[in-house]
Amino acid sequence: MDKQQTVKFVDTIAERICRLSDDIWDNPELAYREFRSAALQKEALRELGFTVTENVAGIATAFSGSFGSGRPVIAILGEFDALAGLSQKAGADKCTPVVKGGNGHGCGHNALGAASIAAAAAVRQYLLETKKPGTVIYFGCPGEEGGSGKAFMARDGAFADADCAITWHPASQNIVSKNRNSANVQIKYRFTGRAAHAASAQKGRSALDAAELMNTGVQYLREHMPATCCLHYAFTDAGGVSPNVVQPRAELLYLIRGKNSEEAAALKARVDKIARGAAMMTETSVRIEFIKACSDYLPNDTLDAVAQKNAETIPLPKYSAEERDYAARLAKTYGGSGRGLRSYLEKRLAPEVAEPFKKHIGEPLYEFVLPLAKSRTTTKGSTDVGDVSHCCPTVNFNASCLAADTPGHSWQQTAQGKSSVMHKGLLWAAKVMAATAVDILNEPQTLEAAKEEFAKLTGGKPYVCPIPPNVKPRPIG
Repeated sequence: MDKQQTVKFVDTIAERICRLSDDIWDNPELAYREFRSAALQKEALRELGFTVTENVAGIATAFSGSFGSGRPVIAILGEFDALAGLSQKAGADKCTPVVKGGNGHGCGHNALGAASIAAAAAVRQYLLETKKPGTVIYFGCPGEEGGSGKAFMARDGAFADADCAITWHPASQNIVSKNRNSANVQIKYRFTGRAAHAASAQKGRSALDAAELMNTGVQYLREHMPATCCLHYAFTDAGGVSPNVVQPRAELLYLIRGKNSEEAAALKARVDKIARGAAMMTETSVRIEFIKACSDYLPNDTLDAVAQKNAETIPLPKYSAEERDYAARLAKTYGGSGRGLRSYLEKRLAPEVAEPFKKHIGEPLYEFVLPLAKSRTTTKGSTDVGDVSHCCPTVNFNASCLAADTPGHSWQQTAQGKSSVMHKGLLWAAKVMAATAVDILNEPQTLEAAKEEFAKLTGGKPYVCPIPPNVKPRPIG
């Protein structure tokens, strides 16, 4: 069995894999509550001949499926969690929730995990038929959305034995990411005051006032923090619905980002001071609760080049007139397509490299692979794949599964989760991952070079999880 046959193996299980993706889309579950989604993936892994290990890192919805023996050990990462409030009818071109306020797969994790299982299955078949040494492990990673499941798994040593890791993400473009995603930390600030009749407010101590003052203080902080940082917040409890009661409680959830874990932690320390200051001003108390964190993502040029070669070699899906028409109708709901491609061409590629791709700006679907960026850049988005990238050399790429410029975490993305375009994209992604794994199995010098690059990026320092050892993974909300 050669690499080409390994890639073709994905086609033999395509129906099963697309059904798995659709079944998970039909049952959207939030971080650390993905019991049915995890069960569906574990069932598929057992059917495909993997040995399944449950409760990885002590997390009920984390698991792995392994096959083979010896080295190299190749980890293939999958996800399956959904997002709150993004319930949406499949194939719609207007916002049509299936369940009002319900969950939905607005980030494509239903397809992400399914494709990664397909890739792992193809690599398993290659190892089985060639009898080469090597181990492939599919990691079912829960809670990427707001839960940093991979960081908790990494803290527990789940990836300590991996020689490298491969993953992907549904997107609007086919592109091997050279982005160095930001680190983040998520903190809950819980203020406690004293209730009183609002007409006798001098007797009360308003937790809501404290929360609002904290937010005001943070707004002034924005001018004085590094440009690589950013802050987001949500009121998770505003103290009740009675305006004639001084609110005795209020709660804020903050997401704090920095270019690396050290920068994020330093900004968190300043936000903590503002929270304590707000409590002092209002004579309330504040409890600061660490929820989760994730590290910045470290791209690996060596593995990126392997994935890029396979992405440019494996035939891309072709789209029908109906698929293009639906993508064009969707694009009208978010202001049209072309911005993302134009930005990449202008900012990330040399002019002579970018020129041939300019003709595609404004197309509803993209049928090409973008060249590797000329240099790395740090983005303010985050992923817990970052923690895996601090444990071993990691490659991450995007596959076109969506209408051009589909906004992430949107009803439009949920609506495309069971589409033929999504199915085509996830199967192509599986083939790229499988081919990349076969190259790593057959080219020990490539893996050695990736490890040397990894050592330089990390300074030879072992991974340190940004989550304190006493913090446990848990659902939010």
